[in-house]
Amino acid sequence: MTRLESLSPEDMNKSQLAVWDEIRSGPRGASPHGPFMAWLQSPQLADRAQKLGEYLRFTAQMDKRLSELAILTVARHWTAQYEWFAHKKFALDAGLAEDIIDSIQAHERPNFVKDDEAAIYDFSVELQNTRQVSDAKYQAVSMHIGRPGTVDLVGLLGYYTLVSMTLNVYEVKLPDGMLDPLIP
Repeated sequence: MTRLESLSPEDMNKSQLAVWDEIRSGPRGASPHGPFMAWLQSPQLADRAQKLGEYLRFTAQMDKRLSELAILTVARHWTAQYEWFAHKKFALDAGLAEDIIDSIQAHERPNFVKDDEAAIYDFSVELQNTRQVSDAKYQAVSMHIGRPGTVDLVGLLGYYTLVSMTLNVYEVKLPDGMLDPLIP
């Protein structure tokens, strides 16, 4: 059973096409991919979700290296193959060390050199695993990225959980010839 109906611009209604055009003209600068094809089935959801994602990915109150670290914890938690595939490159480009990425991929806590990365990782993993965050983890993150950054981090983790769920439910495939990078 095919869960995802792929749409070309010619197949889209006016609302879908408006969201498609907004995504393409924004900072992503590419045709919608990943979760967007699923979301475009519901243009109002697609519009709101892509705007939230644009804010969190491109202007959130934290260093890109830290936001990409958090995104990778979500991809690993959900075994979201496409999300991992896309964001590993972004994490490397943002300056996250490859050994950290490799440890997360292997379900291991990385050996962090930077305290801000350890704080983001510990907060993110604790929230995903226990659905809560201890005072110590909250304080550590807040010390590095402030209260607004901490709010953005929670939003980022929630948004990429939505992305992961969408990618997994709609079985979004990697580009041709690519093997799944994550072992469940």
